[in-house]
Amino acid sequence: MRRADRLFQIVQTLQHRRLTTAAQLADRLEVSERTIYRDVADLTRSGVPIEGEAGVGYQLGRGFDLPPLMFDHDEVQALVLGARMVATWGDEELRDAARRVLGKVAAVLPPKDRHRVRDTALFALRGYYATKASSFMAELRKAIDELRKVTIEYTDRKDEETRRTVRPLALYHWGHVWTVAAWCELRDDFRTFRLDRITKAEVSTRRFRLEAPVTLEEFERRMSER
Repeated sequence: MRRADRLFQIVQTLQHRRLTTAAQLADRLEVSERTIYRDVADLTRSGVPIEGEAGVGYQLGRGFDLPPLMFDHDEVQALVLGARMVATWGDEELRDAARRVLGKVAAVLPPKDRHRVRDTALFALRGYYATKASSFMAELRKAIDELRKVTIEYTDRKDEETRRTVRPLALYHWGHVWTVAAWCELRDDFRTFRLDRITKAEVSTRRFRLEAPVTLEEFERRMSER
């Protein structure tokens, strides 16, 4: 890790914890405590309001804001790949948002590093399933956010058509398909539906509450038991 990145990590850690010892920082950053003492002293001399002392612990003074966007090489690649995957597998609104995110990442990088956004050689290709899945993703995302029931027309693996009213809880990406986890009012139980098999989706004005057993936590608990 570059020293500049280590100094940033120290300040970031102190932002999120009340009191942190040099030993904890050294263990987190895989350096010696002596290195931490030297780094803290340099940060203090540069104007970062670090309070505390060796052997007791350190904390960041109130009112200090750390610029939130500083990325190393791996972080840039992670952001670029994530945004490209969203641009491939998301609905139109998410695709536009992903492109805006990449523009903001490039804007905050030093000029000499901005090429890393463009030159990151990690891609996600769009295919049939991605195109089909994105058709109703925006409606389902809205329904999940607003806790609204949705009536869907669905074709199952046996090519049988069904109509269900569901309470959508979450969307999951499985590498080649998206599914929506929901409480099915017809079956009075949890069900998952592939987005590429949904032929119609109508978001209702009727809302539902997240209360047992219709919660995402309960769905995930049941899935973990299978």
